[in-house]
Amino acid sequence: MTDHTHSVLEAYCVRCREKRPLKDPEPVFTAGGRPATRGTCPVCGTALFRMGATPAHEGMDPPPPPKPEGRLVIVESPAKARTVGRFLGKGYTVRASVGHVRDLLRSSMSVDVENDFKPTYRVPKEKKQVVKELAEEVKKAAEVYLATDPDREGEAIAWHLTEAIGIRPQQLRRVVFHEITQSAIEEAFAHPRGIDMNLVNAQQARRILDRLVGYSLSPLLWRKVRSRLSAGRVQSVAVRMVVEREREIQNFVPEEYWSVQAELAKREARRRSFLAKLHRIRGEEVNLKDEPATRAVVEELERAVYVVASVKEGQRRRQPSPPFTTSTMQQEASRRLGFTATRTMRIAQQLYEGIDLDGSGPVGLITYMRTDSTNVAEQAQAEARQYIARRYGENFLPPQPPVYKTRTKGAQEAHEAIRPTSVFREPEAIKDQLTRDQYRLYQLIWQRFVASQMPPALYDTMTVEIEAGPAEGERPYLFRATGSTLRFPGFLIVYEEAKDEDVQEEEPVQQIPPLTVGEVLDLVRLIPEQHFTQPPPRYTEATLVRALEEYGIGRPSTYAPILATIQQRGYVRREGKRLVPTETGFLVNDLLVEHFPEVMDYGFTAQMEEQLDEIAAGRQEWVPVVREFYRPFALQVARADQRIEKVELESAQVGRDCPECGAPLTIRWGRYGKFIGCSRFPECRYTEPWQERVGVTCPQCGGDLVEKRTRKGRTGYGCINYPTCNFWVWQRPLPTPCPACGGLMTEARKGVARCTACGEEVPLAEE
Repeated sequence: MTDHTHSVLEAYCVRCREKRPLKDPEPVFTAGGRPATRGTCPVCGTALFRMGATPAHEGMDPPPPPKPEGRLVIVESPAKARTVGRFLGKGYTVRASVGHVRDLLRSSMSVDVENDFKPTYRVPKEKKQVVKELAEEVKKAAEVYLATDPDREGEAIAWHLTEAIGIRPQQLRRVVFHEITQSAIEEAFAHPRGIDMNLVNAQQARRILDRLVGYSLSPLLWRKVRSRLSAGRVQSVAVRMVVEREREIQNFVPEEYWSVQAELAKREARRRSFLAKLHRIRGEEVNLKDEPATRAVVEELERAVYVVASVKEGQRRRQPSPPFTTSTMQQEASRRLGFTATRTMRIAQQLYEGIDLDGSGPVGLITYMRTDSTNVAEQAQAEARQYIARRYGENFLPPQPPVYKTRTKGAQEAHEAIRPTSVFREPEAIKDQLTRDQYRLYQLIWQRFVASQMPPALYDTMTVEIEAGPAEGERPYLFRATGSTLRFPGFLIVYEEAKDEDVQEEEPVQQIPPLTVGEVLDLVRLIPEQHFTQPPPRYTEATLVRALEEYGIGRPSTYAPILATIQQRGYVRREGKRLVPTETGFLVNDLLVEHFPEVMDYGFTAQMEEQLDEIAAGRQEWVPVVREFYRPFALQVARADQRIEKVELESAQVGRDCPECGAPLTIRWGRYGKFIGCSRFPECRYTEPWQERVGVTCPQCGGDLVEKRTRKGRTGYGCINYPTCNFWVWQRPLPTPCPACGGLMTEARKGVARCTACGEEVPLAEE
């Protein structure tokens, strides 16, 4: 009899599908006559089959490993999984990773600065079950398609999935698509590729840089200022922008100046009039500083003769705006819809991942919403031209599809702008199947894209110069009037971009009657107006995003998180739409600017973004970039730790005693700024919110009105005597009483104040 005993044999685990060593196994036979071994897999506990056969059992092979079948597709979210699964159909199993499956440890730096900044990743507890389930699915699949988002973050998620769930190289297929439609998915799955490690390394470098800064500066702030403060490589620069703008406003000294307009009319029966503005006095620019100087000019003009000096007719073309990028979408949604950047991106994600419109399954309504490109696919342009010709006529088609140049430095031109996946899916047709927010944002994206594919609007323009002065001799005053008439609406028939909150109001468009050189006009009236120079306006989320983009700070995927972070950390708060730095924001910013000028420098932060772009393009290695940053930064941290004195925050008493222990109440500081707490802390933990008085009294009880924030972060204004008095308004109260009834006025909207008692509306001077 053949000896079946071997010192070491290789066995096969059916469940693990891997070879396992067995020491001195005892052979047995299954009912089918196939050789096996008495033993179990040390990893999963399943019975092990011998590999090969002894001479006595030639031809009796061990059971072959089960052949993996099917195709597994992994995306980030369940909503995206449903939409992608609908288009792929049978033969594909689609699962969601629910975002990242690995990250740096929260409890430590997790970056080995002595070993080429090697990161330590782990699967968070809340993701272990997801990873386990995905790993089981991977074992059953012949091919694994990683269909995560088409950007650096999506590429990094794909790589982390590969590492965490054991996807073998022969299984791996990376697919990317910029819209979730049948044609886009078919094209992507027909051309899979491997993981782009350049993109992964760019994301990894950003993550490591942010960790190095955050985990170095935050503990420093805890030691020198107070606990629970934080700092970040990009967020702190954004806070600096808000703080510096606020200081510009605080230091601004308004200057008085005057303007003069003349209402002039033709000498005819109809007496059509128009407005002309005083443009020059004796060839010099108008510089009227006060009322006496203006009154002297007006007195001369009242006796003057007005003669047409020149008439210039022309044509102006107004070009449509390009289709949305992430930044411009966030800005327009803020201006037109009042959305925060975070809200805009959340709704855009829903539209991208898919909405079930007719009960047959979800469909993606827009292309990928994180992009800095204005490119449009030829197929989408052709579809738009077909729609425009059918809906508006051939006159509303430009000769060639427009080409928009992407202005953002480092923009990824291979990506597309944000557009509807089908222009034939009109907003009104699907309105009933969308939420209100989804409909409003989709309509904005649809209109912007359709308008971008249409011809410019054409205006007939007229510029008239009128000289004023004595009937005889030199006329020292020059007035100018401009007018325009819309000749062809072009793209305006679909959409017109909203004006930025910070753009000065333009002079009203007017029609000027036909005039001839030398014609004498009648003076109807003179309109002298006093003005004061205005400080720069506070940032809104829209204008801060625009400023970040102009400086080259951040990228499409980071704008919304930056804005959310600086508000959540209590460095910036919203008043209406405006962003205002808190006292904590001022304090931390000044400390960081003084001791870390390079990290807080706009140009340096933008340069780091460019280097990350170079890594993504494969033109730089990530480790040298991080090393070049970290070496001087680490020295700065050590130096600052020695030089910064402990900041002693004042704890002024509020003039009341603690209702629980009788000790004086003091103003204390927390993560979100000031609050009132007991002076015997930590023995007594009584606290109450700090109430910021707005300098206006309550119309019901005469108490002070204070600014309050709801749990959802919305700002409102209520009586300090609550709950005895329950007066409350959402708009900021104004100290000036209503001119009609003397009631409380609030800032109803930009430039308008409204009375809470009688509803009277009056113009409000811009801040």
